[in-house]
Amino acid sequence: MDIRAATVLPADRRPITLHTADGLELVGELALPESGAPVATLVCLHPLPTAEGMMDSHVLRKASFRLPALADVAVLRFNTRGTTSRHGTSQGTFGDGETERYDVAAAIEFVEFEGLPRPWLLGWSFGTELALKWGCDPEVEGAILLSPPLHRAQDKDLDAWAEFGRPLVALVPEFDDYLRPAEARERFSRVPQAEVVGVDNAKHLWVGEPYVRRVLDEIVGRVAPKAHPLPTEWDGPAERDSGTA
Repeated sequence: MDIRAATVLPADRRPITLHTADGLELVGELALPESGAPVATLVCLHPLPTAEGMMDSHVLRKASFRLPALADVAVLRFNTRGTTSRHGTSQGTFGDGETERYDVAAAIEFVEFEGLPRPWLLGWSFGTELALKWGCDPEVEGAILLSPPLHRAQDKDLDAWAEFGRPLVALVPEFDDYLRPAEARERFSRVPQAEVVGVDNAKHLWVGEPYVRRVLDEIVGRVAPKAHPLPTEWDGPAERDSGTA
């Protein structure tokens, strides 16, 4: 069976609630390999909620649908404060990337409490700003950034990552609306360990199955290299997600 945009592969999925230090409850989901322990963990930070970004934004949703089965990777998704998806609405109100520091910390603390291995931050657009500004935590192995705009995150945040020393990978679409590969390489040059990967013909929203597959392959190549490259076919049971774009 070909793995298509709407394919949902088997996993142990359960709703979770994250508790922030400033007293909020955030809606989330944890997807684990159906059998055996995960080899790594993705902490997903979604796009801008005021522009319809949420934990169910399609690349993050498809990561949770595929990577537990294909790569033994745990995928944690959640709605930042004030954000709504089909999983529910998190408490609080949008903090323009500032009070969301507590949301990032709550997700990392959850991973630590659950004993999940090798957490990597996976940020997309606004989520990359959260990773860069608030992700330098000793528990974090590294960060993968999809379409980083570098609007809220400033040079001081890049300098903090340089000092942090953990891997930083930026996947930058050729036709991004905010930051394209040449400028991204210049901006990220102040982080010696940063890797900027330009993706030909891609756009900010990564619409289209070929681009989703490229993103998921790049992610797995860093966090679970033994599973790279990801297969495009699946022989076991699967479901179809009616909400997949």
